[in-house]
Amino acid sequence: MIRTLWTSATGMQAQQLTIDTIANNLANVNTGGFKKSRAEFQDLMYETLRSPGAPIGGSIVPSGIQIGHGVRPVSTQREFSTGSLKNTNSPLDIAIEGNGFFQVVLPSGDMAYTRAGSFHLDSSGSMVTSDGYRISPDIVIPNDATSISIESDGTVSVLQPGQTSSTEVGTIELALFSNPGGLRALGRNLFQETDSSGVPTTGTPGQEGRGEVAQGFLELSNVSVVDEMVQMIMTQRAYELNAKSIQSADQMMSQANNLKR
Repeated sequence: MIRTLWTSATGMQAQQLTIDTIANNLANVNTGGFKKSRAEFQDLMYETLRSPGAPIGGSIVPSGIQIGHGVRPVSTQREFSTGSLKNTNSPLDIAIEGNGFFQVVLPSGDMAYTRAGSFHLDSSGSMVTSDGYRISPDIVIPNDATSISIESDGTVSVLQPGQTSSTEVGTIELALFSNPGGLRALGRNLFQETDSSGVPTTGTPGQEGRGEVAQGFLELSNVSVVDEMVQMIMTQRAYELNAKSIQSADQMMSQANNLKR
């Protein structure tokens, strides 16, 4: 009977982690470029009272007796499906239509990666994130630029006073990972490579599996409120069932203790 108490406790802890994951998804439903996560679990080791296929009396046991010991979390898998695009008409808002990440240089000099394409200009004219981190490769917009044009292949051009044609000032490159689910989330819409994600390959948008970029658009969160609410209901019911198992085990132990009375 004690086994039931501990097994159900692992189930309740697992559902708590699921609720925490859902809560974070819903909290970021309006965060540009946010990618939702889902909790994944594995069953724990089994106590084998009779091994499947064991010989007994000249015959073979077809199934055996194995009693599980609950569940454990193994990962919070991030889903990198593309979110909806929002038209902002801002020349420095850029969305990725497909696979890939913008490259961002952190203050430490390390490289980070993001899907959030809301960029700005710093005092020197460099394109930066909302936190002031420069993108890589560095793109500098002249102070006297009257318009900024970003092509689908990432080419950035500006029109300056007295000119009749645009001048190219740089190209936005995108990074691809063999396993984007292995990236480490840093917060602030940033990710960092790990041994699991693999080494990034950078190149021109629209080539070698990279998505194209769209100027004047922002990628929204890929969180579906309806899906998260349904998952929340299922998780709540699973939590209640595990709690009910503990309550039932307690009642059965109470009845066994009262037999001597």
